[in-house]
Amino acid sequence: MDRLLNVTTVLSALLLIMVLVSVRRAHIRVEYSVSWLLAALVMLILSRARPLLEYVTSHTGIPDTPLTLFLTAGSVFLVMFFRFSIIISHLRDDNIALAQRVAILEYHIRSFGKNES
Repeated sequence: MDRLLNVTTVLSALLLIMVLVSVRRAHIRVEYSVSWLLAALVMLILSRARPLLEYVTSHTGIPDTPLTLFLTAGSVFLVMFFRFSIIISHLRDDNIALAQRVAILEYHIRSFGKNES
């Protein structure tokens, strides 16, 4: 169990560092990095606070503490992926609306050019 918690701690710390470096280099926008930072922080806290992890295990009825850790990690990342799916859907809708506006503007420019001739 201790080895698993140590591995989870290292992975959480690596995720934290990767996100912070990516924000610093402008590879990821700050508003999108918050979810990743929170997920890494939750995993770091759970991997270092064994009594908290055991408390969650006993109150949720999950049979094993490592299973609680991985179910929590899976749940956190599932929520993040859902959030990013919503963001991607909004961006797709915005791109369609933008393409339609550009097409309308091109039509007006061409029709304005024909009226001038």
